[in-house]
Amino acid sequence: MSNIYESAAETLGLFNSPCLTKVELRVACKGISDRDALSKPDPCVVLKMQSHGQWFEVDRTEVIRSSISPVFSKVFTVDYYFEEVQRLRFELHDISSNHNGLKEADFLGSMECTLGQVSAQKCVDLEHRLYIAGQTEELSGNHDYVELAFSAKKLDDKDFFSKSDPFLEIFRVNDDGTGSLVHRTETIMNNLNPVWKSFKVSQNTLCSGDEERELKCTVFDWDSNGKHDFIGEFQTTFKEMKAAMMEGKQWECINPKYQVKKKNYRNSGVVMMTQCKMHSFLDYIMGGCQIQFTVAIDFTASNGDPRNSCSLHYIHPYQPNEYLKALVAVGEICQDYDSDKMFPAFGFGAQIPPDFKVSIQGVVEAYQNCLPKIQLYGPTNIAPIIQKVANSASEEMHIKEAMEYFILLILTDGVITDMADTREAIVHASHLPMSVIIVGIGSADFSDMQMLDGDDGILRSPKGEPVLRDIVQFVPFRNFKHASPAALAKSVLAEVPNQVVDYYNNKGIKPKGLSDFESPRAFSP
Repeated sequence: MSNIYESAAETLGLFNSPCLTKVELRVACKGISDRDALSKPDPCVVLKMQSHGQWFEVDRTEVIRSSISPVFSKVFTVDYYFEEVQRLRFELHDISSNHNGLKEADFLGSMECTLGQVSAQKCVDLEHRLYIAGQTEELSGNHDYVELAFSAKKLDDKDFFSKSDPFLEIFRVNDDGTGSLVHRTETIMNNLNPVWKSFKVSQNTLCSGDEERELKCTVFDWDSNGKHDFIGEFQTTFKEMKAAMMEGKQWECINPKYQVKKKNYRNSGVVMMTQCKMHSFLDYIMGGCQIQFTVAIDFTASNGDPRNSCSLHYIHPYQPNEYLKALVAVGEICQDYDSDKMFPAFGFGAQIPPDFKVSIQGVVEAYQNCLPKIQLYGPTNIAPIIQKVANSASEEMHIKEAMEYFILLILTDGVITDMADTREAIVHASHLPMSVIIVGIGSADFSDMQMLDGDDGILRSPKGEPVLRDIVQFVPFRNFKHASPAALAKSVLAEVPNQVVDYYNNKGIKPKGLSDFESPRAFSP
């Protein structure tokens, strides 16, 4: 049977991309209808996942004999992807002892939900009969693990005919003064500005549980003969590493011999920390963190008259426009992480009513209903929208025990007309529990939008203040015009989990209630 499940997983594409987080699903039932007056049912639950409109079996529980309220010991383990809508179907079957498999079993019913709903709510009660409880499990299997990543700049060149091939080593300094190798990065060939891959290590291995224990880091230029050339070294602690993400600290890579021989010697390069994660995105979600999703739609005149079929806002009777496609693709995923399912929706560049709070389908309907009533105008000012959501994020940040993270989706067709104010607003928002997603609609020049996305450099305010962390993701819709909505959503939301984790890690905020996970045995009568 394992071959069947492996085949199903391949069909579902579960092995196509790396997954750092798995979700454990535990299943219990209560009050199953007893169809046979002479005996109780022998229940079994089958888990299926949807792919390309079809359901494929992933796994099934054991059969529990003569029970109307079974608690299954079988645990379903499913790869979790925040940026995808992962649809689940739980089928309940009565498999009597004289039956051979599901074909001869009595089908008792089924229920459907998304993996996001289970993860965000921790327990899903559908029709008061079938309960699904979700619990995260990192591949490491240990919440004492930390994920680290480093980069370097301007390292010394140790090769005559090419650049250095650097790698980094981290040693824990023991109580007796000896060093224990914690991690050795991969070698980056021919590069004086290497960016090494992230890695996971337990805090026990890294620092023996002592955040102030000395760590010695060395950088070498790799040589094929094994006689690697020493570039430099520095000392730090795990406590300092955690602070480095918030403070932007850099470590000078020092070669002691050069310090003695060269009068004007400063360093042999600098090393930066690019990642320091102590908890996963799902740790926070299952700890009660809510995603507050807000939509802002561009109603400037450059979109064209909505009554004209050439307009980006034209409502075709059979084909949704790009605004609707982007809204639904992203909204369908984010709605699973917001308990009240109510989303502030704004329009900019037109004369419209005050902001309104509606469901994702309500946002779609409100958008369609307001188009005939408004006059598209201008300019394309984005800063006020960012500031509005930032104010809400700032208020929540100061509420004790609050765990809310804000995602602002901006759908726009044009060039930003308040670029300086927008940069200022983003720099301010980078200190808050907030991310900004911009989807460019149409074929305009979106070079300004690309600049706001910090992937290619550090965004700064007009006064020169840098963003604390990269919170903007820009995606032009035209790149996904002929792709599925899922592909667009995956690209748009890909950076959100890291942005959520980086914010809470930088603030030193741990997930709540992970140890309070409720066992499905609580469902037993």
